[in-house]
Amino acid sequence: MMQKKYNLVRVRFAPSPTGPLHLGGIRTALYNYLFAKKYGGSFVLRIEDTDRKRFVPNSESYIMETLKWCQIEPDEGVGYGGVHLPYHQSQRGDIYRFHLSKLLEKGHAYYAFDTDEELYIKRKEYQNRGLTFSYNASIRMEMKNSLNMTKKQLYTKLNSGFPYVIRFKITPGEKLKMEDMIRGNIVVHTDSLDDKILLKSNGIATYHLANTIDDHLMKITHVIRGEEWLPSMSFHLLLYRSFGWSPPIFAHLPLILREDGKGKLSKRNVEDLDFPIFPLQWKVPETKTIIPGYRELGYFPEAFVNMLAFLGWNPGIQREIFSLQELIHFFSLKRITQSGVYFNLKKANWFNKQYLKKKGGEIFSYLSIELQKRSISYEMDYLYKVIHLTIDRLHFIHEIWKHSFYFFISPNSYEYSSFNQIFHQNIIDQLESCKKSLLNIPQFTSVNLRLLFQKYNKKNKDKMMKIFRLALVGSLQGVDLFMIFEMLGKKESIQRIEKLMKKIREKI
Repeated sequence: MMQKKYNLVRVRFAPSPTGPLHLGGIRTALYNYLFAKKYGGSFVLRIEDTDRKRFVPNSESYIMETLKWCQIEPDEGVGYGGVHLPYHQSQRGDIYRFHLSKLLEKGHAYYAFDTDEELYIKRKEYQNRGLTFSYNASIRMEMKNSLNMTKKQLYTKLNSGFPYVIRFKITPGEKLKMEDMIRGNIVVHTDSLDDKILLKSNGIATYHLANTIDDHLMKITHVIRGEEWLPSMSFHLLLYRSFGWSPPIFAHLPLILREDGKGKLSKRNVEDLDFPIFPLQWKVPETKTIIPGYRELGYFPEAFVNMLAFLGWNPGIQREIFSLQELIHFFSLKRITQSGVYFNLKKANWFNKQYLKKKGGEIFSYLSIELQKRSISYEMDYLYKVIHLTIDRLHFIHEIWKHSFYFFISPNSYEYSSFNQIFHQNIIDQLESCKKSLLNIPQFTSVNLRLLFQKYNKKNKDKMMKIFRLALVGSLQGVDLFMIFEMLGKKESIQRIEKLMKKIREKI
């Protein structure tokens, strides 16, 4: 099937500065970026900061730094400039009021003077009758608004300084047919919609009004956003129609769900979660608690982005590792699932592991620094051999020392449960016998050592291998025992065995 062509694609990522981005937010940014780049379009960053009550300091810089770390930087917008300045909604108030005046002139919006107390009483009244109050076409003529006022009454009210909001006037009795690129065809009855507020009593435009006007003026062709905005789609389309504008194409992304089955990922209980949901570290302003992000935990940005892309999308081929350029090439909104997708930390670690395998040089540098801290020096070839032997056990670079320390330092203690099973004289006798055999091996290689152990019966062989591993590593962990022997060499291996024998004698 031929790929659909798009002309002058323009998408936007429009977060609110109310805290750090979580996985859902940065995935929305990624999908917008991939779609824009796929069709040679523009990716715009707009900050929707009209709700000043929910503003959290440092949120904006966090958003910018996250996009940069993920290597999905905007083409224009906050911090990048462009022809549609300003890109902060808080600086676009005059633009919103100008366009809102057009809706008032056309009769698509009206002034409402109901106080919070009056609305509360009305809701309570409906609740007592077992109903849900909605400020809509069936009730608006009973309320205090300009629809049931003369022009003179309205003029007097406005000049008196009485607080008001401006609401959108829904036309009832209509079946609104909509199309979503992910959800398909949707029908909404306008009778189910309320007359939403467009301008709050403090004179600030609501999200719905500002969002619609900005998307039109910034020439946004596709609105790719989270599923939580799907109920707003009908209202936004009605706003476009009322302005006489062509709407963008909509696509609503599936929710990212918690792997424990307890609903969607949320920032609210982040401190109680045992897995990360933030791309970067975040310091909670109130408590000063530091919550680590994927970057600080050791994930590579390429692995993080690759993992993120697969949370709701698949390329249609049996392959999971994709560079950013490959993701751009294969990306399609048609291959995004409608249903929620479960986040899996083990899968996230798996992605990081795949990228780690290509980072030999970075692992070498990290291991070198760990050795320098301990005033230990080794040949470069030896370090690369250690990395080669242990890399399959790693998910993160910082794990290299934990999985390789025994190649550089002799254990000072032994795993308690294993050591307690071997402090017997007959173990010392067996170790003495094996030590002589080891000393007599002319070439101390893993092949020759393996042949030596073949002369033992299986029971004794397994037992002695565990004891030798305890001597060389300090626990029953580690890579192939015969490779550890070969890497350490005959002298160091014998010394470690003698060290264990000494500890056993002391215990006896």
